Amino acid sequence: MSDNDTKRLSRLTAILIQLQTKRLLTSTELADKFSVSVRTIYRDIKALEQAGVPILTEEGRGYTLMEGYKIPPVMFTENQANALILAEQLVLKTKDASFIRDYSAAIDKIKAVLGHQVKDKANLLSQRTQFTQILNSERNSNNLSELQYALTNFYLTKIDYTNEQNETSSRLIEPFALLSNQGSWLLIAWCRMRSEFRFFRLDRIQKLHVQTEQFTPHKMTLQEYFDRYH
Repeated sequence: MSDNDTKRLSRLTAILIQLQTKRLLTSTELADKFSVSVRTIYRDIKALEQAGVPILTEEGRGYTLMEGYKIPPVMFTENQANALILAEQLVLKTKDASFIRDYSAAIDKIKAVLGHQVKDKANLLSQRTQFTQILNSERNSNNLSELQYALTNFYLTKIDYTNEQNETSSRLIEPFALLSNQGSWLLIAWCRMRSEFRFFRLDRIQKLHVQTEQFTPHKMTLQEYFDRYH
């Protein structure tokens, strides 16, 4: 096998993993990722189709895999997938490029075996989670997993929250994003009592209950939120 053949085989495998990681991918995205031409991606997609991979083309949108097509039958619960996404964000803050590269490749393979719904939720959580400096701290909470679930499934959440003045109130909130700040976890959520977005420190949440009622998703990215409100 020539060096070119080896590179192409590696690329075909990587394209398959990428297609299993995300619901939709365009030929331009794939070309940029693998530093090849769009025409080369067209040929690669055709080769995968000829090999029996069920790739569907959504006109004007990109490529997607037929629902249910997976490589190795590894199954994760939604909370386990969320924990892995959280760990990915932590790894991306390290300074070792090789560790980041290897972990990102591993996470791509893990995401690839998730079903479309869990995959979409995992990608949403990744986009709505942000880390700054993380320090050792005595502050702690026991609500992160439940809040991740509420965030990605758009469930209203009822909390009993104690503010800096040591006043406790019950709030009905719409979880939007999770941030780490100096060792504390912060939740950005729409507070129905105040009719505005508020920050909530997780270690100040005394009680939390995820409701069965869903809210209308807020159609903006985390960066758009910061641009609009800060």
